[in-house]
This record gives sequence, C-alpha cells and structure tokens, in this order.
Amino acid sequence: MKFEVEPAPHIIGSRPVPAVMRDVLLAMIPAVAVYTWFFGAGLVVNLVIACVVALAAEAALLKIRGRNIALYLGDYSAVVTAVLLAFALPALTPWYVTAIGTVFAIVFAKHLYGGLGFNPFNPAMAGYVLLLVAFPTPLADLWVAPRGMGESLGLGGTLGAIFGGSPPAGLDWDAITSATPLDRVQSELTRAMTMSEIAADPMMDSAVVGAWLWINLAVAAGGVYMLARGVIRWHIPVAVLAGLGLMATLFYFVDADRYPSPFFHLTSGAAMLGAFFIATDPVSAATSIRGRLIYGLGIGVLVYFIRTFGAYPDGVAFAVLLMNAAVPAIDYFTIPTPYGGRDD
Repeated sequence: MKFEVEPAPHIIGSRPVPAVMRDVLLAMIPAVAVYTWFFGAGLVVNLVIACVVALAAEAALLKIRGRNIALYLGDYSAVVTAVLLAFALPALTPWYVTAIGTVFAIVFAKHLYGGLGFNPFNPAMAGYVLLLVAFPTPLADLWVAPRGMGESLGLGGTLGAIFGGSPPAGLDWDAITSATPLDRVQSELTRAMTMSEIAADPMMDSAVVGAWLWINLAVAAGGVYMLARGVIRWHIPVAVLAGLGLMATLFYFVDADRYPSPFFHLTSGAAMLGAFFIATDPVSAATSIRGRLIYGLGIGVLVYFIRTFGAYPDGVAFAVLLMNAAVPAIDYFTIPTPYGGRDD
C-alpha cells in the first residue's frame, strides 16, 4: 500500500496550518501595538508593504509551479513571513528595501527549495540578512526615536519618508531618528567607554531603553499565548533565552564595565522575537526534544557572541540561519531510537 505524506509542518490533531498561522499573527498584535505606540506608524506601513508584496510573490510562484493559488495563499504562511520581516526592520525603511527583502524571502528562501515545508532556512531571516548586507545604511540609520525623544512625524510625514526617501521639510534625519540601545552600546564600547559612562549618556535615556523593554515584554506575551495554544513548545524559547542569558551573565561577572548585563541583553533588540517567533519555525528548526534544546542553546550563545564581538549589534538573524544549517546534523545525532530498534 502506498502512502503520500505532506511536507512539514506536520500538525497533529485538528490544528491545520492556517489555524496555526493565524495564532502566530494574533500573537504578534500586542508587540505591533506597543511598537507603534513608541515609534509611530512606520511599522504599520512596512507591514502593509511586506504583506502585499509577499502575497503577490507567493501567487506568482504558485502560478508558475502550477499550484492551487487560493489554497496555498490561504495558509497565511506568506503573511507570517512578511510580518516577521517587517517587524525586524527600522520604522522608516524605504519601501523598495522592504519589498526586495520580502521578494527574496518568498521566492529564494521559500519557493526555491520547494515551498512551505521544504525550506531549510527561515525565510524572514534570510530576507533580513540580505538587506543587512545590501542596504546597511538604512537598516542602521533609520530607527525612529521613541515617543517624547524626537520630532513626531505623523502618518503623512511617515509616508513621505518611506516612499519619498526624505524627512518632512524643516527636519533632518537626526531630529527624528535615534540609535537603538544595542547599536549605541556596541559603538561606544569600541570607543573604550565603560558601561557606566554609556548609561549616563542622554542618548541612553530610560525612555529609549524602556521602549525596547516594553516591546520585548509584548513579544514575550505573544509567545506565552502561542505556548498556551500549543503552537510552539517551550524547549526552543527557553534554550535560546538560557543560552543568551548564561553567556551574558558569565561575561558580566568578569567585567561589568565592559559587558552589558543579562537583563539588558534579554530585553533589547530581537531577543524575545528570536526566541518565540523566529527560532521556533517548525520547518527549519530541530525536531527531537534534545535537538530543540541544543538548537535553541546554540542560537542564544551565537547571538551573544555576534553582539559582543561581531560587526552587527543584534545577531539574531545570523544566529538562526547558522543553526538552521546545523539542524540536519543535530537531528541525525539526537533522534531517539524507536522502541525495539538498535542504537548502532
């Protein structure tokens, strides 16, 4: 008798892929709301751009491959990729940069390998890394200053900046943008400043650090929702945060003036987004329990070393892609022997 098995993710029970993807999108709502409160409407504009481009690219590739367009667009996987990519970008990213990253994520990182269930790398992070390499200036310089720390653009000014490539008349980029805490810490440490001196810098105001703290807490709340819904399991998020927190703790105790605290690392940048939403991608992550723990721990450790000794202030995307590449080996050595089988 011949059986045909659909590609991953293999959802057990009555939770089809569209239902799982809808839960992921619902889990992102608190983070999107908090981000928009602190940094304005830029994220919402980027989300619309990324989602439209993702759906168009997905439909085009499905048409070329002779697949059922309505069926596969309805699984929301392209929308999830678009949302995760847009959330990782600065609020004032030019529209064409967002579009290019989205097309690469859908066409090359997803469909080039056969579509959903076959991609070895997380599509959203593949698109993000492409943009980091190809467009380093906008991805570094167009982070909006949080509410109360810079000039407010409003929706009109935000649209003009994203689609026109320039700030409103009478303003310059310095009046509306600000380095992220991770970027600020990395750049100042290279100038031989201590953490106490960096913390005293007005650009490291509690409003700036607090904005990213609240965003990460909102992301974590979405992660808890996914855990409660059974969309993800605890192994990867806990291992990612443990790996990052453990390394940060060790180095912090060695030299607190040279290395930021574990709390700073866990509540800055994409720490929670990487742990709950990106590393847990069921297609590109490890599958066994031991494998998921090793996979998540590796991501957390890599994030710390990239942040501390690398050229990029965050490092989540690179860490995830590197561990994606290691998944076949992790699975090979950690898949348990079936009952009655021989472990040889």
